[in-house]
Amino acid sequence: MKVPLIQDTYLASRVVLVRVDHNVVKKGKIKDALRIDASVATIIHILKNGGIPVLMSHVGRPKDKNTGDITIDEKTSVQPIVNYLKKKFNLNFYVPELKHVTSKGISCIDTSINLHLLELAQGKYDGIYLPNCRWFTAEEEKGERAEQLGREFAGLADIFVNDAFGSWQPHVSTVMPAKFIPSFAGLLYQKEIENLEKIFNADKPFLAIVAGSKFDTKIGPLEVLLEKVDHLLLGGVIYNAYLCAKYGIKIKGISENDIKSAKAFIDMAEKYPGAVLEPQYIVESDTLDEKSEDTCRTYHINDKKEYNFVLDIDPKSFDDEKISDAISNAKTIFTNAVMGLTPLFYEGTQEMYERICGNKEAIKLFGGGDTIQEFKYLVPKYYLRADNDSSFYFFTGGGTILSAIQAGTALKLEPVKALIKNLEEFPPENECSCGH
Repeated sequence: MKVPLIQDTYLASRVVLVRVDHNVVKKGKIKDALRIDASVATIIHILKNGGIPVLMSHVGRPKDKNTGDITIDEKTSVQPIVNYLKKKFNLNFYVPELKHVTSKGISCIDTSINLHLLELAQGKYDGIYLPNCRWFTAEEEKGERAEQLGREFAGLADIFVNDAFGSWQPHVSTVMPAKFIPSFAGLLYQKEIENLEKIFNADKPFLAIVAGSKFDTKIGPLEVLLEKVDHLLLGGVIYNAYLCAKYGIKIKGISENDIKSAKAFIDMAEKYPGAVLEPQYIVESDTLDEKSEDTCRTYHINDKKEYNFVLDIDPKSFDDEKISDAISNAKTIFTNAVMGLTPLFYEGTQEMYERICGNKEAIKLFGGGDTIQEFKYLVPKYYLRADNDSSFYFFTGGGTILSAIQAGTALKLEPVKALIKNLEEFPPENECSCGH
């Protein structure tokens, strides 16, 4: 691996600033703790080797893009994460209250935190958890103010560890500390990059399943996937747009922009005949928020030329020989998809997951918060087994995986590039965290 690794530095008595991806709080409650659990190995590694962790993560979108105002309240607080770490892992983290708060967020890290760092060094708690990094005014900015915040983050610690592979955008907290102090990839970060290689160098036959709400954000990764896969299965709104573009039908709620992107994708797909699989049965609904025999119907895609909302793939679509064989014969399956508008329209997704798990031989890679959350909910018996089954891997960030696929390598993502450049600025140290 070309990035510097946390195992390659010594940690004893050093303050370690750790960027984690704990964006799991919705309206003050934890929706799914997978991302927290996945990061604990790095936190424990730091503590066991005598390091002093200072964690930071973004939570939600507290910034109003129109006004620039940042709402600081319990809905996007890291406190539920701290409570979870204490309850499940007996890890005691403290969230400092920072000053210099305006309607535009926290303007800087003030000197009041020095007392907490001293208490941390004295062992009063296991670590500090900084407030939501998106509460800081300059977190998503560029230029001088962003660099200043990066210096302030870096000034808290001796070294920086990025363990937030799911946070791929080049914000201050993901790239700037690496400009100023020795920086390393955490254990989770390394696992994500290593497992990405199973997509870039997939065993054949390779099946990719991708869904989403906007076609224009997916067309880049889909173009790359077409070159790599044997079969590609689409779902969600992007499949609806595909149907509109290819067969000239109308589906309520599908924008002209999505149809335009779908047409461009279809033109690309002509170079790979038979690669794109088309589920034949779709579920139409009169409404987005109700499901009943009176409001829902199943149709073959050629039954009509105009549909209300299409909110799921009917499970019998997976009986189609082409789709069934593609799933059962695959050696690698990458899934970043739910087929329907969950939680009401879940049957297509559940059937898809059941079929994927029925393939005992394939490497099964899942990415995206919705994908993993629904997998856990819809096929819990497989989710529980997956912990001890090396044929399964759950990526913590779906958007990151698609961005890496589009780039052709994880090494081109800006936070990864920042770590690689840091290795040039700060040559490897003589002593690793094990004392060797």
